Amino acid sequence: MGFRKDFLWGGATAANQCEGGFDLGGRGLANVDVIPTGSDRRSIITGKKRMFEFEEGYYYPAKEAIDMYHHFKEDIRLFGEMGFKTYRLSIAWSRIFPKGDELEPNEEGLKFYEDLFKECHKYGIEPLVTITHFDCPMHLIENYGGWRNRQLIEFYKRLCTVLFTRYKGLVKYWLTFNEINMILHAPFLGAGICFEEGENEEQVKYQAAHHELVASAEATRIAHEIDPENKVGCMLAAASYYPYSCRPEDVWEAKKNDRGNYFFIDVQSKGAYPAYALKELARNNISIDMKPEDLEILKKHTVDFISFSYYASRVAAAEDSNVEKTAGNLFPTIKNPYLHASEWGWQIDPLGLRITMNDLYDRYEKPLFIVENGLGAVDIPDESGYVEDDYRIEYLAAHIQAMKEAVDEDGVDLLGYTSWGCIDLVSAGTGEMKKRYGFIYVDRDNNGNGTLNRTKKKSFNWYKKVIQTNGEDLSN
Repeated sequence: MGFRKDFLWGGATAANQCEGGFDLGGRGLANVDVIPTGSDRRSIITGKKRMFEFEEGYYYPAKEAIDMYHHFKEDIRLFGEMGFKTYRLSIAWSRIFPKGDELEPNEEGLKFYEDLFKECHKYGIEPLVTITHFDCPMHLIENYGGWRNRQLIEFYKRLCTVLFTRYKGLVKYWLTFNEINMILHAPFLGAGICFEEGENEEQVKYQAAHHELVASAEATRIAHEIDPENKVGCMLAAASYYPYSCRPEDVWEAKKNDRGNYFFIDVQSKGAYPAYALKELARNNISIDMKPEDLEILKKHTVDFISFSYYASRVAAAEDSNVEKTAGNLFPTIKNPYLHASEWGWQIDPLGLRITMNDLYDRYEKPLFIVENGLGAVDIPDESGYVEDDYRIEYLAAHIQAMKEAVDEDGVDLLGYTSWGCIDLVSAGTGEMKKRYGFIYVDRDNNGNGTLNRTKKKSFNWYKKVIQTNGEDLSN
């Protein structure tokens, strides 16, 4: 009973939220760099407002973030001290191909990640690498229109070939696109898409999604060809929808919303567009331009495992319902009266994680990997930088307990768990630093002030004990 002996405990970050060094080492400008904090952030993320370069009067947190570019050895040493078995991180595409369409990669960028991976192995940490975590070189957006353009498949294949070749033996676990379903909710962030006036936005999003799905299948093919030991996963922003009531219309709405999320993973895991999606696209007059070979590529090269993020469950109701909304992972949901919420309105639901795990495992029958889960909170450090974050320990312990029950009692095959933001980093949704997730406090505020000093929170030693006992001791 309990988690497998080789369970991959660890933490997760994304290059654009922690790395910084946006103009160092030959790196090119990316979409994630030009997304500021403040009231315009959402309209830029969603492709409604055009911002393709830095503008006066805005603060761009990704430019420096927590400067892991210069601190990665210190940070990985701390991860090693916690006993991490794996560290999930992402590649900044424009660090490898500054413009995205070059024929030859940037050696300085390749060397940076090679050094980082070797540092991980020094502490027995297996890298879990997201190839694209919302990164798209600005050159590809300005000159090709981002993922709306089929040519990006070829550029992505070139990136993957370079990564799988260079890091053979250093990296075994790969994810193709982070939270691929976010393309529907944050298309500039997820796919480098900025909409033109009057165009059919749904058509553009689903065409871009098709290109990403084909690119993901191609990446899986290339990974297995270069090194049969490679394991490739997809990545979903997951959370099962509850119907607001037992009214059949609410139940049906919840099912439709679940399908809207599962659509991408259905293609990546099962290898074909599901019938419900084809019907829905036709009903909305969305016609996806596909090449004949696309369907064969999707069919032949499905993922090895299903990875996902889980922060909060969701609720759905029929359109005529009078319901109150609350915040969620870049899109709102209906307030659940049975749940408490975080400071950002995300509804805390450990049992929802177990439900989501069962839904995914029943649907795909492939190993699962929880690659994001955590509590964003305002941490108040003492004079020495120490944070007594019992609220975070309570959140994580309850979710790990739910994971254990899904494994022990329900038979879910779970490969590992990487809590989100194992070190404080910039929030993807709001761009804030004060929304902290980490076991390690970073002295940095919302305006970029601070020493960048790293200090261990109370949860640091708690998580160390959890890993040491393979999840058996969750006590505070």
